[in-house]
Amino acid sequence: MYRKKKKLDSDEQLVPSTGNSRRRFMKHAGIGLAAAGTLPLLVGCDDDLPGGGGFNDLFDTVSLGEGDVGVLNFAYALEQLEAAFYTQVLLGSYFKNAPAEEQQILRDLELHERAHRDFFKAAIGSVATPIPQLGLDFSAIDFSNRESVLSAAKTFEDLGVAAYNGAGKLLSNPDFLLVAGKIVSVEARHAAAIRSILDADVTSFAGDDIIDSNGLDRALPPAEVLAAADPFFVNPIDASGLPG
Repeated sequence: MYRKKKKLDSDEQLVPSTGNSRRRFMKHAGIGLAAAGTLPLLVGCDDDLPGGGGFNDLFDTVSLGEGDVGVLNFAYALEQLEAAFYTQVLLGSYFKNAPAEEQQILRDLELHERAHRDFFKAAIGSVATPIPQLGLDFSAIDFSNRESVLSAAKTFEDLGVAAYNGAGKLLSNPDFLLVAGKIVSVEARHAAAIRSILDADVTSFAGDDIIDSNGLDRALPPAEVLAAADPFFVNPIDASGLPG
């Protein structure tokens, strides 16, 4: 597992954690957050949690499953993360005071990510039991600060594109691959939109940090994606059943 080093930014350094110390801390800190009235930063839905609900279930390990279902659950986990993030953005004071153009972009992204999340839940549910609603920790993000919010959005969108690019080859059903291809193209539009309003460099939308010398976007394997996203997932995620 991984933990964050210093504050979140688009090129944040990730370092190995020691055991489950972070999650043990979060488990106790979550109780304090609830008492302090700041629990929205720790997102989870008791009705859908493993083990029949209850706050402690937020910390149970969640298995993605095997084969195509496992890959779809992997995408579903990431879409849960993005949808919850943008929902929180829309509640924050930065968004409420943002220029109209930025508000519209963030509203559109929130709608898209919720649609992606709900699509995967329904698609997986037609053939298997989807993973539950995951516990999510956004405490490293200051939702009142423009740079903090947009830097997090840039991180999530860039990672999402690389995740779809890396996981597509693991799908055996061509219908699933077709849908994944349609979704990753939308995620790429999101990534470009965020970079266009955050970065001063007008070429950032296709920067060499994400596009290689052959004009190809990054493709990351699920294990690398989950390691990068781990600081935001309260639940440990077991991806051992995904295709090799």
